[in-house]
Amino acid sequence: MKILFTGGGSGGHIVPIIAIVREIRRIAPKELLLTFYYIGPKDPFGDMLISQEGIEIKNILAGKIRRYFTWRSLLENVADLFKIPIGILQSFFYVFVFAPDLILSKGGYGSFPAVFAGWILQVPIFLHESDVSPGLASKVQSPFAFKIFTSFPKTEYFSLKKVIYAGNPIRREILEGSKEEARKIFNLTLEKPVILITGGSQGAQKINDTILDILPGLLDNFELIHVCGENNLKQIGAEAKAVITKEAEKYYHLYPFLKEIEIKHAYLAADLIISRAGSGSIFEIAAVGKPSILVPLSGSAQNHQIKNAYAYGQEGTTIVMEEENLTPHFFLEKLKYLFSHHEELEKMSIAAKSFAKPEAARLIAQYLLTNY
Repeated sequence: MKILFTGGGSGGHIVPIIAIVREIRRIAPKELLLTFYYIGPKDPFGDMLISQEGIEIKNILAGKIRRYFTWRSLLENVADLFKIPIGILQSFFYVFVFAPDLILSKGGYGSFPAVFAGWILQVPIFLHESDVSPGLASKVQSPFAFKIFTSFPKTEYFSLKKVIYAGNPIRREILEGSKEEARKIFNLTLEKPVILITGGSQGAQKINDTILDILPGLLDNFELIHVCGENNLKQIGAEAKAVITKEAEKYYHLYPFLKEIEIKHAYLAADLIISRAGSGSIFEIAAVGKPSILVPLSGSAQNHQIKNAYAYGQEGTTIVMEEENLTPHFFLEKLKYLFSHHEELEKMSIAAKSFAKPEAARLIAQYLLTNY
């Protein structure tokens, strides 16, 4: 069986693909010969993750249509309009040569050429949508899709006849963390409540700035694992060093990003997680049953992070703090309040576990294996 995956080139597209591939390998009959391919725009970090799973990668040109007007965006759109037909021709060649049994798209602008080429060549197409509010690429692809897997119970735009509510695929290995291993890896003291702060693979400037503004006060009360983003490490490290006392240094653990082997232990050690509101982050937090504060990225396409956050939070799973409300001292007092009212944290933890869909990758894998 040959399966072709395609996506937009960010971690939010790549990690679910990895989760699905691992589940297909786990549950497929041993006699079934499996071959996996990936087509998408060049993304060094994403390509590295995919290649580690034994998936053959073919990079293509892909154009991103920007729906806001500046002279720069206008010029970029004109340039990208030339990339789209080239990407379709490249994809047509690869899809024809690979002859996959099906295509699974994770959406994003980089997935359109492969989906369109697959539709022309009459390859069955499946789509997985991570967000409450689908992006333009997913909307355009939806008529070509045989079935559309959604992460949230109520996803906008799509025809219900095509929708299968599955959840967002997470790597099963994320659930295998250990607090003792976390203590060793991050050199945790565990003398205070542990807070994991992460803004995704690129970090989050607003979250980072807020943390730095109140860092001494935070370290008086908590132990922090702060994932700041690779591009921010040097600056954040220097600014943190300037305000942290020698006695407090042991409570602050700064990292540019966390590998899979690290993040699973960080999740288990954390008493609270502060995160952006990408679908991947939300479903991993839910799966490990942790209380959280979500700070959705303002200005994200279709405000999808804000919609994701409130869709998740309506069941009491999290506290949503939009960026304009993320003032340093209010944030610090909110954290102090939560940890002085442990019943609030426990309610969020229980609600998160109820919302979680840890079997999403397996459900999708089973559907693909049994229907094609």
